[in-house]
Amino acid sequence: MQGGGGPLLTGNSAQSVPDMSSRIYFGICPTIPVARNAGQTLNQVQGDKISSLRAVVDRVAIKSTLVLRLAFSCSPRGKRAYVLSALRTPLAHANATARACAKERAGKAGLITLRQNLPTYRGSASGTPRRALDSTQGKPCSVALLGLAFTMAEILLSLTIIGVVAAITLPSLTGNINERTWNTQRKALYARFSQAIALMPAINGYGTYSEDTDSAGSASVTDTVAETFVTAGLSKVLKINNICSYDKLSDCGLPDKITTLAGSTLDSFPNTFKKLNSQLVDISGMAYCGVTYSYNQYDTKAAAFETANGESIAVYYNPLCQPDLKSNIAWDATQVRLCANFIYDLNGKKGPNTYGKDIGTISVFYPTDSVVVAPLAYARDSASAPQKPSSDGTLSAAEVCTQQDSQYRLPNKDEAAALFVNKNIIGNLATSSTWYWTSGTAIDASGRTVGWMQSMLSGARLYRAERDAVGPIRCVKRD
Repeated sequence: MQGGGGPLLTGNSAQSVPDMSSRIYFGICPTIPVARNAGQTLNQVQGDKISSLRAVVDRVAIKSTLVLRLAFSCSPRGKRAYVLSALRTPLAHANATARACAKERAGKAGLITLRQNLPTYRGSASGTPRRALDSTQGKPCSVALLGLAFTMAEILLSLTIIGVVAAITLPSLTGNINERTWNTQRKALYARFSQAIALMPAINGYGTYSEDTDSAGSASVTDTVAETFVTAGLSKVLKINNICSYDKLSDCGLPDKITTLAGSTLDSFPNTFKKLNSQLVDISGMAYCGVTYSYNQYDTKAAAFETANGESIAVYYNPLCQPDLKSNIAWDATQVRLCANFIYDLNGKKGPNTYGKDIGTISVFYPTDSVVVAPLAYARDSASAPQKPSSDGTLSAAEVCTQQDSQYRLPNKDEAAALFVNKNIIGNLATSSTWYWTSGTAIDASGRTVGWMQSMLSGARLYRAERDAVGPIRCVKRD
């Protein structure tokens, strides 16, 4: 299509194609005679139009760097001829221009449909054709739109990109959905437990615990406290579907292992008070402020149950729990105030079986006027700070928590006690002689406001007058 052109085969005769610097147009329809070059009527195209078009393409000289693109159509009944458009242009440019043109016009089936009064080619001696017009917009279009498709390489590249993006974003999206689901379930479970405990006339006194030794010196233990607490107590105020003994906790959907907040693994699910926390049982020689305290705490067996909502819950029960000390005593022991502790799994064995996600705890203190807490510990300790604000601008413990995360707060004394009870499941609380600040305060014998602190080693909690003393902090989120 350069220089003098070449012969063009159209049915029964060949016509000379003039030199065309841009493009050529032919009206083609099997049943309609069309106008010809230089005003002369061309012979009607005979036979199959596709074959004719291929004949046209075969007879046109095209350099290896150029491409000839063709588009044609006929009306359904052969009443109207449309234009065949051929563009002599580099292939890459043709593809890009064709896509832009297609997007602009959004023509049907990717074909240029022209006005009825422009089905002819009008040339000149120089071979410069008249520009074709889009039938709907009346705008010139520089390329025919046949064969606009993605290559296999382009499709594979697109799929690869989509796959990479999906691999990066889907875990995050799934994680966010799970977090929102767990948060909602946690809040609902805590609300149900709070209401249920409030309906119970008393928390302590359920079941029987006895240790007997026969004449041969063999010891036997009768322990029905946890199961009785569930069957005779909780089942009256909660919808419970299934109850399991301490040696069959997995039958109620509890996992065999738990991942702690610190990332370590509890290789077996705790099924007794002592396995929950060894400091909860048989403490002696606890001495603070000149007072020594000893007690024998039952190592009761756990029980488990499933709720109507699908949660799996383990129960650790102390039938001898005692009321809160509301006197001015300088210290107290967490163990004797704990009535019941629950470890829940929101989705059973499905996973991830991790504290802070699907695993959490609920603790109940004091047999009357019971307090139900379900603190969710922050991942690590906060920077040490005094309990009360300092005049020099130093942040208080409560302000440090808010600064660390706006959803977290300084725990009150019962929430801090719950952290001690479940310290093995949390996994990274300081278990040395460190005392953590709480938000709790009291009035001492001298009328001073003092602040409560919690030991994660022994379970003792005491107040100190030096509220401006710096101490470690573990912030919590409340459900």
